[in-house]
Amino acid sequence: MGKVYAELDERLAKFISRQPVFFVATAPCLTEDGDGGHVNLSPKGYRDTFAVLGPRRVAYVDLTGSGAETIAHLRQNGRITIMFCSFAKQAKILRIYGRGRVVLPGDADWAELAPRFAANAGEGADRRDRRSIIVVDVDRIADSCGYAVPLMELSSERELLARNAERQSPEELAAYRAKYNAASIDGLPALTNGTRASRGASRPPRGEREAQLRNEAFGNDLHAERPAGAERLTARNVGHLHV
Repeated sequence: MGKVYAELDERLAKFISRQPVFFVATAPCLTEDGDGGHVNLSPKGYRDTFAVLGPRRVAYVDLTGSGAETIAHLRQNGRITIMFCSFAKQAKILRIYGRGRVVLPGDADWAELAPRFAANAGEGADRRDRRSIIVVDVDRIADSCGYAVPLMELSSERELLARNAERQSPEELAAYRAKYNAASIDGLPALTNGTRASRGASRPPRGEREAQLRNEAFGNDLHAERPAGAERLTARNVGHLHV
């Protein structure tokens, strides 16, 4: 029988710390009703990259990869679910629902958040391939039985990502992010030049703003092929893109 918890207590925090992998799910909102686009589900490894910041706040170190779906979706709507499941003798699934935000190395919050991962064995936020820290304010915590999850033993953590980062300079990693992490597969803006897309101090008039959002989401080439569902992103509902 599943249970809903008011907060992440010490017992749940210990369960989280024992899991070698967790899963992150996000989704875009491309229509007025909040539909459209591709749901994303990503596995995350390395125990030193997740931290319980408080009873209703968690964070994880986001590492450089070939996509930036989570960043793009959080920038747009903030919704996120994190799942831990036990592959050991204790059968258990723990889901953490909340609203997430992206903290980059140059942001004011970075210096305060980065040391929170130092308590775990490993490099934490000091990893060469770190891209951001995802902070989640939790609004629901629930578990379920996990009786159908198989029993498996961890052989070791993969070192491929770390070795790949060691072979590249910081400039090369930034160039990789600029090339592959600029937008989601649905065309939503994620990172620009390896950083979060800039937000101007002032907002243009509504009509210009709508055109700007469409260009940011789908590129400046108005004749380029649009992602599935893009035809429904009109001037009436484009305001749902929070960039």
